Amino acid sequence: MLKLMSELPTDFPIAGVHCVPVFDNGNLMMVWDREEKVLTTIGGRLEENESIQEGLEREALEEAGIELAEIRIPFASWFWKETNSYTVYFLTQVNKFVSIPEGFEKTGYIITNFETAIDMIMNIEGRGERIEIIRRAGILAGHLDQESNSR
Repeated sequence: MLKLMSELPTDFPIAGVHCVPVFDNGNLMMVWDREEKVLTTIGGRLEENESIQEGLEREALEEAGIELAEIRIPFASWFWKETNSYTVYFLTQVNKFVSIPEGFEKTGYIITNFETAIDMIMNIEGRGERIEIIRRAGILAGHLDQESNSR
């Protein structure tokens, strides 16, 4: 079950991390999952003894060939009853592009605005949870832009 939040959950372990990376111009990046045939957020399961930050960095590199900036805002979680654990979603900023390592499950990325991302998700799969994640990230990204511009 998807839950919007502003602080990391502490009642059960965090087993996975995903991010919605945003560029300076307000566009976001999503990746194509060739197995599921969907546009998805960047992320996956944490590896053994891996911190949340290390997991975000690794997944961003492996799946999209990006290095993340320091700003990472948790905004949603998905609770997995089967494992009593969470996947947490973060709004992040892109620092720079790097080479995508070969052999991973994502085959490319798109960079678009939030409205088009939602339209694409609706047309490809129509999954309400993913649409809500992108919608919520878009709202936060608007606040992030205002914060960055006031500095």
